[in-house]
Amino acid sequence: YNSMNMARAFENACNQAYMQGKIRGFMHLDNGQESVPGLVDYAIKNGDKKYSYYREHTHAIASGVDPGAVMAELMMKETGTCKGAGGSMHIFDKATYFQGGWALVSEQLPYAAGAAKSILLDRELGLSDDASYEKQDVPPPANDDRISVVFVGEGGSQNGRMAEILNAASKDKLPLLILTIDNGRAINTFTPDIAQNNNVYLQGQHYGVPGLLVDGLNAADVAKGGKAVIDYIRSGKGPAMLQVHTYRFNGHSPADPEHERGRKDEKAWARAEQDPIKAFEQKYISNGMFTEEELKEARKEILAQVKAAVKFAEESKMPPMELAKQLEYPDAPNTDYNTKEAPAYAAAVNARTIGPEQMANIQAHINNLREKATAGEISIGDAINLAIHEEMLRDPRTTIHAEDLQAGSSYDIPKLTQQTYGQIRAADEIIDEGHFIGKALGEAMNGYRPIVELMNTNFGIYGMAELSSAGNTYATTGGHFDMPMTIVGAGGTAPNQALGAEHSQPLHAYVMGIPGLKICTAASPAAAYGITKSMIRDNGPCFLFAPVKMMKESKGKVELDKCMPLNKAALLHEASDSAVKARNAVTVLTYLHGVKEAQASIDAIKEEGFDIDLIELRALKPLDMDTIAKSLSRTNKLCILDESTKSGGVGATISAQVSEELFDLLDAPVKRLCMDDAPVPYAETMEKAVVKRGSDLIEGVFDLCTKKW
Repeated sequence: YNSMNMARAFENACNQAYMQGKIRGFMHLDNGQESVPGLVDYAIKNGDKKYSYYREHTHAIASGVDPGAVMAELMMKETGTCKGAGGSMHIFDKATYFQGGWALVSEQLPYAAGAAKSILLDRELGLSDDASYEKQDVPPPANDDRISVVFVGEGGSQNGRMAEILNAASKDKLPLLILTIDNGRAINTFTPDIAQNNNVYLQGQHYGVPGLLVDGLNAADVAKGGKAVIDYIRSGKGPAMLQVHTYRFNGHSPADPEHERGRKDEKAWARAEQDPIKAFEQKYISNGMFTEEELKEARKEILAQVKAAVKFAEESKMPPMELAKQLEYPDAPNTDYNTKEAPAYAAAVNARTIGPEQMANIQAHINNLREKATAGEISIGDAINLAIHEEMLRDPRTTIHAEDLQAGSSYDIPKLTQQTYGQIRAADEIIDEGHFIGKALGEAMNGYRPIVELMNTNFGIYGMAELSSAGNTYATTGGHFDMPMTIVGAGGTAPNQALGAEHSQPLHAYVMGIPGLKICTAASPAAAYGITKSMIRDNGPCFLFAPVKMMKESKGKVELDKCMPLNKAALLHEASDSAVKARNAVTVLTYLHGVKEAQASIDAIKEEGFDIDLIELRALKPLDMDTIAKSLSRTNKLCILDESTKSGGVGATISAQVSEELFDLLDAPVKRLCMDDAPVPYAETMEKAVVKRGSDLIEGVFDLCTKKW
């Protein structure tokens, strides 16, 4: 009863503060659905992982999050749960394992599955959280019965992500509660008008996942039925579903008034006949359980707590402007990853989780790759695989997700991972990148360091929502939750690769606009190895793109056991002093397949009497402007051989930044040799009109040096 009244009173206070302009942006209230926070208070434990959606204030408070901190977050204050960086739709709290607050409908589903997987990882590896929520070499207690719970609306339950997590949760026997809050409305649309199956609790039948439907009007039934479902999950039997039928008294948000779309009468009826608090009071006063005076006193105490929360929020300070930039990355761009220490418990965990035969096999594999690396015979794919194995042995918190993982995927990047570390750390995934990027995000929020291998980076388009949230999470949570996730894959567009438009999309350009991501490229085994190791050690989300047509053909030496910086470009060829003095030198920026094209063009360029500073853009974000400036101070001319489109491409971003920051170093307009905005054709005759190559670079350098721009 107290939890339900706290939910009602808090939301009423939020509505009042919103109307007064003290809370801004989007806000979604939970009035009428109080039996759900009642269940949370009754049956969900502090150590359980909780993932909610944008209507989560009451779920957070029922989980034990301080109401004052929640209200302060809504009022943009530094004392808020996320220092004012998250707002109404993004409440997070480490101490109670309340992990969102997610604004994109249904995105939280795979995150909660990943969190559930982290519980199994804890048990399998013998790790648990210390007082700072870092993994320690102490196993969970023998009676560990933690679960992960995900809240979702009945409209969101129709999303395809639901089928994916039902499959994964059933297959892996995840301790996951899927709690559907069914108020009959997908925003304002009557859900039965758009959904064929409104019995969400039955969706799991096909996957062997049981479910239960309860009436949210009866808080005691919700508590009892919900507890039975939760006990089933805690007993180790796997996932289950709970559907709570409710009526939401308010509109979707204060910006969407309840009287719109003919719902005024419906709302009046719901308040009169479907109020779980009124129903509770009528039942338990009439049967003598409580007196009216006792409940009145309880409500009085709750109102005092809510008033104190509002007062705390109002008196708190706004966050400083500088905090926004400080929350961009958990690790500074200039971090030296060679100095990061491995967990002291690595050897002990490896000894108890990797059998002698598996350890012997993987050490032999690693030694073979290291010999190839020393001899200059290792490929890009094998260099990444070597880095992954070294880091997975160095830090047992490291996990990996990929399609076709058991077979090594297309370029051997995850080769022998499952055979060595087992399915618990090396997961072969269904064919949906958004699903397993999302699960990786949930693991990363709970002390693990997932690697996601994309067989082809173009497939990452399926995971744009999850990639976006991965980039945002550190900042959105006020810096409370790191996001140590590494995404790696082959991509880009090589001249004459004959893959057609869908396999030739510049995902590296698409993700450049996602805040919080560090984005790198590697066109050599040395770069691929060193950057991969650094990314796995970084505490934020990183994305490494490797050239799809060079994964096996490009071979070279690797400096072993060394991490490379994630914010530096590489000067691969320096123009001669004589060419610079004659004003016949050009700075060339390129990456991925452009590196091979440029290197193959150097002799032809020199034969024409010109020369280039060839710079490989190993860091696309953050961009290494220092290296670019140093070169431009010599050449004063810039040509970008770009593997992305003219509109919105990498070259467009770099050209703009150079023009803004280094304009005085330029003697000519920036020359952009980029992909045309037309889709990449399959036929090589047409493809030449879209994809730039070495011959275009030779012509571009000639034009710049002879002033034919």
